[in-house]
Amino acid sequence: MRRPRLAHLGPALENRDFRLWWLGMLGMSTSLQMLEVAIGWEVYAQHSSPLDLGWIGLAEFAPMFVLAIPAGHLADRLSRRRVFAIALLVGVAVAAGLATASRSPVSSVLPYLALAGGAGTVMAIGTPAARAMPPTLVPAALLPSAMTLRSIASQSAQVAGPALGGVLYAVSPTLVYALAAALCLLASVSVVMIRARPAAANPRTPASPGVESVLEGMRFVRRTPMLLGVILLDLLVVLFGGAVALLPVFARSILHVGPEGLGVLRAAPAVGALVAGAILTRRPLLRRAGPRLLLVVALFGGSIIVFGLSRIFALSLIMLAVSGFADMVSVNIRTTTVALVTPDRLRGRVSAVEMVFISASNQLGAFESGLAASLVGTVPAVVGGGVITIAIALTWRRLFPAVARIDRLQEIRPAGEPGPRPGRELPQT
Repeated sequence: MRRPRLAHLGPALENRDFRLWWLGMLGMSTSLQMLEVAIGWEVYAQHSSPLDLGWIGLAEFAPMFVLAIPAGHLADRLSRRRVFAIALLVGVAVAAGLATASRSPVSSVLPYLALAGGAGTVMAIGTPAARAMPPTLVPAALLPSAMTLRSIASQSAQVAGPALGGVLYAVSPTLVYALAAALCLLASVSVVMIRARPAAANPRTPASPGVESVLEGMRFVRRTPMLLGVILLDLLVVLFGGAVALLPVFARSILHVGPEGLGVLRAAPAVGALVAGAILTRRPLLRRAGPRLLLVVALFGGSIIVFGLSRIFALSLIMLAVSGFADMVSVNIRTTTVALVTPDRLRGRVSAVEMVFISASNQLGAFESGLAASLVGTVPAVVGGGVITIAIALTWRRLFPAVARIDRLQEIRPAGEPGPRPGRELPQT
């Protein structure tokens, strides 16, 4: 009863360790969003090239492609808390490097590419460990609340990060990078304060690292149709339907709203997502989760089409907010499904696979968007991506019937293992 208001935000926040983890995720996500919006505007302002924005996205993706799977293996073998904290300290160094590059007279895009790769490294190392932690911090009965709050932290960062980045960039790019470094540092302190608990012994976990152990998460995803279906769906939707990487073009050349407008555009999807998160916190999905997933994916594609065609700033903001609302519902269904269907011994490795397929697809999608815009134009690239997204939603029922048949999320149990008893504390990272 000491924090009655927290229960209204989500009962999982009543747990001290989860609350510290949530603050760490919020700090990391906010700082990285600030860095992304500042890098994008600075590079585009210098060279006015959509393709450069694509290269920035590719630079952020490359470390994930190389490091994510080994990082997932480390997250299942070492302290996930320490891995997460170390990644946050790397984020401090990346932000400091960007502040130095911004003050340098050199206008080459190469330093920004290298530091964007550093930001990708932070995500590659920290995200598998961080995403594997919630199921071990709260009882099983609070896991749906924890997953919703995880999404709310991410979406809150997408509101605060771009807004802060856009407003502070107008004052000084260095100020953006300095604040991002401070947030990463504070987030690392929060994560270190989480109580360490010994991991439960698992006789099926290899005693020494090896290729078979590293790749076990990929094999688990491949042989679990429900898991593969939800992860692959998000991969394709983000890859083809995302328009975030091209927002500097819309802000500067189409809507003519400047860096402040860019920050608002970047924040609009997260505003819609927070509305969805507030609704899901009070009224969680109880039935027909699979059909609703495909419905909101189609809604996401439709909103992207209208956004691409819009020349009115207010309409563009509304469509981006609708896309964020639909994406939040989709993410809530996917993350809860992934968390419940995956045994704890594999959560780090499966989280790494999920990140490569989904989180990293944001950066790969940025490259695809920049390349498509340079070939066919910005508006056709965005509208075409929305059309492809709707087509994916319409065909997924036949390709992955296990996804379309998902009904009650609470009834999902770890594949191949008996489900945890309600209220049982899972092993700590």
